[in-house]
Amino acid sequence: MPGRKLIVYIEDNPSNFALARKILELSGVYEVIGAKDGLSGLALVRDRRPDVVLLDLDLPGISGIEVVQRIRASPDIARTPVLAVTASVMKRERRQAIDAGCDRFIEKPFDINDLRKQVDEAATQPR
Repeated sequence: MPGRKLIVYIEDNPSNFALARKILELSGVYEVIGAKDGLSGLALVRDRRPDVVLLDLDLPGISGIEVVQRIRASPDIARTPVLAVTASVMKRERRQAIDAGCDRFIEKPFDINDLRKQVDEAATQPR
């Protein structure tokens, strides 16, 4: 829909994708589209130039870490906000995601209000 901000959610679990999509699209502010693996997600980001990327780190094919590294290495999409959304909550994984280029880290299962807040903040940050 015109005027809505675009979110690409790269997530291989259909239930997680559906929940996030429902939560974010209910506001009327966002359109959420998805990819089920890293390579198709990366292609979608390059093609659609979203306002925000939500990224599972544990994906088939290339990992979420590699996806964000490739986004950061591509000048045309490098400044796109990337939020890791993952069940990997160990400090090492969090540090690895941030070091690779993720702007934020959201733990699964996510809090609905926190997800909205994090996406709202990321979608309005200067690029």
